[in-house]
Amino acid sequence: MAARQVIAVTIAAALLLVAGFFYWRYIWFFRDPPRTPPPIPGIVSPADGTVVYVRKVAPGEAVVSIKQGVRATLRDLVREDIEGKKLVIGVFMSPLDVHYNRAPLDARIESIHRHPALGENLHMGAMHWRTLLGHPPYHQDSLHIVHNERTVTRFVGEYRGVPLSLYVVQIGARTVNGIDSYFQPGERVGRGQTFGMIRIGSQVDLVLAWREGFETLVRPGERVRAGETLLVR
Repeated sequence: MAARQVIAVTIAAALLLVAGFFYWRYIWFFRDPPRTPPPIPGIVSPADGTVVYVRKVAPGEAVVSIKQGVRATLRDLVREDIEGKKLVIGVFMSPLDVHYNRAPLDARIESIHRHPALGENLHMGAMHWRTLLGHPPYHQDSLHIVHNERTVTRFVGEYRGVPLSLYVVQIGARTVNGIDSYFQPGERVGRGQTFGMIRIGSQVDLVLAWREGFETLVRPGERVRAGETLLVR
C-alpha cells in the first residue's frame, strides 16, 4: 500500500474513533429508553447494570470485605447511622449502561443528602473488569464503595399495606461529572419513574429495610434493568 493510502486510512480510522467517542459521550450516554414496571408487586431495580453483591446485614456488620483490613458497613454506604436489619443490593453501571436511575417503589422522597469523596474519587476499574469478565467476587479491591462521593436518597412508601423505608445510594466514579436529582424532599415518585442520574461510570446501591417474608430475586453476576427488573418481592 502506498504511503499516501496508509496515511489516508490512518486518518479515516482516527476520525472514526473520535466520532464514535463523541457519539457515545454526548448522545448514546444520555439515552433514556421508556421502561414499564412489571404488573406484579415488588421492588424494582433503581439502575441498569450488573449485580455485584446481595447481602442481608445488621448495623455494624460488614456488607462486603473489600480487601484485607477494609470492609464496607451500612454507615459507610449511606454515611449515617441506621437501625435494623437491611438488605443491600449493589448494581455496577458500566459506561455502556443507561445511567438514569428509577424509583424502586411508589414513594415520597424523605431526604436527599450529598456526600463528598473522602479525598479524590477513585476509579472503578477493578469492578469494571471483574463484571466484564464474570470474575467474582465483583467487589474485591473496589475501594470506591466506601471512598467516593455519593448522593443518598431516602424513599418512604408502602408495600404489602405496611410503610417501607429504603435508600438509593448513587456512587460516582473518578470520571463523574455530576450526580443529578430531579425531585425535592417531600415530592412523590412512582415506581419505575426516573428520579436522577449519574454522569459517567458509577454504582448504585439499594438499602432496604428487611422484613420476614421478603424474597430476594437476584444474585451477583446477573444483569438488571432500571424500573423493570424485580429485585425483591
